[in-house]
Amino acid sequence: MIINKPPMGWNSWNTFGWEINDQVIRDTADIMVSSGLKDAGYEYVVIDDCYALRDRDADGKIVPDPDKFPYGMKALSDYVHSKGLKFGMYSCAGVMTCAWYPSSYDKEFIDAQTFADWGVDYLKYDFCNFPKSADPVMAYARMSMALKATGRDIVFSACNWGDCEVEKWIRSTGAHLYRSTGDIGERFSAILNNCRSQDEKIRYSAPGCFNDMDMLVVGMDGIGNVGHPGLCGDTEYKTHFALWCLNSQPLMMGSDLRKLRPEILELLTNKDLLRIDQDEECRPPMYSSIKGDNRPTFFKHLSNRQFALGFFNLDDTPGSADFRPWDIGFPTTSGIGMMLRDVFTGEVIGPVNDYMTMYLEPHDCRVYLGEWVTM
Repeated sequence: MIINKPPMGWNSWNTFGWEINDQVIRDTADIMVSSGLKDAGYEYVVIDDCYALRDRDADGKIVPDPDKFPYGMKALSDYVHSKGLKFGMYSCAGVMTCAWYPSSYDKEFIDAQTFADWGVDYLKYDFCNFPKSADPVMAYARMSMALKATGRDIVFSACNWGDCEVEKWIRSTGAHLYRSTGDIGERFSAILNNCRSQDEKIRYSAPGCFNDMDMLVVGMDGIGNVGHPGLCGDTEYKTHFALWCLNSQPLMMGSDLRKLRPEILELLTNKDLLRIDQDEECRPPMYSSIKGDNRPTFFKHLSNRQFALGFFNLDDTPGSADFRPWDIGFPTTSGIGMMLRDVFTGEVIGPVNDYMTMYLEPHDCRVYLGEWVTM
């Protein structure tokens, strides 16, 4: 099974945490279809931690909590599949999950078969309560092998938070994506910390095994398990989503889709940003600014001789981000220019073949899709 583009979908943890249930999942699947999110490319509906009873059954299998999931996981999976979507579940490499439910350490093969029997298409595999004496490489390799042994195609999302130099070995275990950061929260500082921490790791991301800076907090509006009222608004959501797309990140929504505002739906389905994120080459961006600068500029090569150019103000005060073409191998004497189209407004500027500067309000950005032209 080859995953050529970063997965897109929804995960229950950011909003619902412990408060997950069958109806929430069915409602979410319905809205993903009716809102156009499915047509935009979002296809996975993933249940995170807290779905099980505290004890396994007599056969050693994980048991869904009947109060939360009265019809069982197979019936819920069938419902999600009936909508043309894919069904995801959660487990953990440790002896217990992060919320102290049954986990898969030394039970990888029975759990993998259980997930396959439920019709699972995606597994998020966490790292809580992992024995200090155990080998994380082998733990993720065992679950990868166990998933493959079921005979079912299941996307394996490894989640050890960037520990143990995971970027250097995770591809060899057979994982399809790997968390390379700590957990995100609905705070602009958390968004920036996760993104900035990837300077030395994003190079390991490529088709087959993608770097993952964690799930989206876009549109949470302060509600839910990792929500923080008043710390993010639409400007922060815009910049968050643009940064994830420029870095070819998995796009796993975390908000309550039942309460999604039209402005947020428009952002999440922005065709140009999704084209950047889902580009078949999935190249990391180049930085046309000083490393660590609060007003960086990103240049990203895309397929079909296109590119993306993003200006960001990550500071708390207004200011300018600039583009220095010579820093990305584009001399002003080349005789070539850039035609740029704003992905948010549709405004076209160009041809441009020299220094550019963009004045930006705090936490704001401008992103362009571009093509090369002869001057």
